[in-house]
Amino acid sequence: MKPTRSLVAAFAATALLVTGTVASHAAGAGAGTSTSASASNPFQRGPDPTPQSIDAELGPFKVDKAAVPPGQGFGGGTVHFPTDTSQGTFGAVAVSPGFMSPEFMISWYGPRLASQGFVVLTMSTNTPADTPSMRADQLLAALKYVVEQSPAKSRVDGSRLAVMGHSMGGGGSLEAAIKNPALKATIPLEPWHLFTDFTKVRTPSLVIGGQLDFIAPAGAMAKPFHDSIPAGVKKGYIELAGASHFEPIAPNVTIARYSISWLKRFVDNDTRFEQFLCPVPKDPKASVFLVTCPLG
Repeated sequence: MKPTRSLVAAFAATALLVTGTVASHAAGAGAGTSTSASASNPFQRGPDPTPQSIDAELGPFKVDKAAVPPGQGFGGGTVHFPTDTSQGTFGAVAVSPGFMSPEFMISWYGPRLASQGFVVLTMSTNTPADTPSMRADQLLAALKYVVEQSPAKSRVDGSRLAVMGHSMGGGGSLEAAIKNPALKATIPLEPWHLFTDFTKVRTPSLVIGGQLDFIAPAGAMAKPFHDSIPAGVKKGYIELAGASHFEPIAPNVTIARYSISWLKRFVDNDTRFEQFLCPVPKDPKASVFLVTCPLG
């Protein structure tokens, strides 16, 4: 699907409008006491999850953050990380914004995911109009920075990495999984890409679309992207009921619930979170919900 000039112009205008109206969300401290890893899974972090714990604004880990300067292969950003050093290292996630969108439009994922036991880099792109392919490279550069140079590098397990992104960042997250099949998870949020063939993806992928998305229509992008991923790959598709293209840029309980569960299941190999994905939930917030259960 090739975008028309009017479609791109509408996207840019809407993005600028939202930029002026969405507030930034700063990192905070979560309540609760985390438990040590189980003997059977050395990557398990935090207490047993509940619906309330994964829907909460902040999870059980207290979080700190540090600014990331540009010049590392991406446009800089913010790294968010648990302050707890008693449970070993954590998996890491890089998150890209969409077309013409600054970092703050995906900033809420930083404290939300980090407080559940991940090191998270919410990044800026080198230029606001970078293509999905460019964003794929930048997501991988962001992960490299987190592992090798960031203030949180001592807390990161470099073998357990994941990517997320909104719009063109979502298309980039799928392409990043092709470029680095060692990634443990990818979560494209209302992804936009000119290509719909992701048969080379081997990374567990949770694709989230919007029912009323007119910029990256779910029926033309998110759903075909999901469908093209081979049947042997663990994958899921959630279509947010009544959602526009900009649903992922503000805190959203539905996105958080299933993103946390997916990352926990595949980055941490934590089967305690599979209950929130399988059997497939009957969630009124989703007009379509597909998961390749069982996930083991």
